[in-house]
Amino acid sequence: MVGPDDVGLPPHGRRRVPGLRREEVALLAQISADYYLRLEQGRDRHPSAQVLDALARALRLDGDATAHLHRLARSAPPRPPRQPERVPVGIRQLVDSWPDTPAFVQGRYADVLYANSAATALSPLFAAGVNVLRAIFLDPASLRDYPVTENIVANAVASLRALVAVDADDPRLTELVAELSSGSERFRRLWDRYDVGVRSGGGVRTLRHPRVGELRLRYEKLQISGTSQTLVVYHADPGSPSEQALRRLTRGPGS
Repeated sequence: MVGPDDVGLPPHGRRRVPGLRREEVALLAQISADYYLRLEQGRDRHPSAQVLDALARALRLDGDATAHLHRLARSAPPRPPRQPERVPVGIRQLVDSWPDTPAFVQGRYADVLYANSAATALSPLFAAGVNVLRAIFLDPASLRDYPVTENIVANAVASLRALVAVDADDPRLTELVAELSSGSERFRRLWDRYDVGVRSGGGVRTLRHPRVGELRLRYEKLQISGTSQTLVVYHADPGSPSEQALRRLTRGPGS
C-alpha cells in the first residue's frame, strides 16, 4: 500500500486508515479532488486512458495492476451464459498417454477438470473434481502432508482477481469469491491486497511428498486453444533424484 512517505508528501497528522487520502491521490494524478470523488463513487464511468494512467502512476501500480484498472473502466456488453467446461477428447488422450508424468487440466474457475493417475499420486490438489482454491482456503487440513507455499497461494488469488476484472458479471465467479471470503480469513487478507496477475508459462517448484520425500519438479502451463482451460504438466530433470522419486511414486516401490 502506498503511503505519504512513499511519494514525498507530509503525513499531516493522525490518519484513521493507512495509505493516501483522496485529495492526495488527486494531487499526485493532477486531477481535481471533486473529479476523483466522482470516479470513486461511480458517477463518472468513462475516464480517459490518460486519467487512468495518471492514477496508476500516483498509486505506483505495476503493469498487471494498471491493465486491471483499464479493464475495470471499460464498459462491455453482457455476455451469454457460459457453457459447462468440457476437456477436448484429444487432450484427455494426451494426458492419459503420460503414465509417469503428472498432468491435469484446470478450468477457468480453478476446477481440476481432468487428471492422470500420476497427477493424483503427486498431490490431492491435482485430482479430478477438486477446486484448487476451495481446497487451499476452505479445507487446509486435507493438505497437511502436502504444504502449499505462500507464494503459490498469493499467485492463485492474484489470478482470480485478474479473471474477475474481465468477467465481473459472471455469477459463478461472484459466488466463488463470496464463498472464499466468508470461509477464510487468509483469503480475505490476500484478496484485500488487490494484487492482479495472470501466471502463465512455467517454472520450478519443490514439493514434499509424504511417501517419496522432496521433489524438485519443473512445471509447464499451456493454454488449450479455443478454451479457457490450462494444461499443467510436471516433470523432473532427466537422471535427477527427483526423476527417480517420481518413478517410484507412479510405478510403485520396486521400480
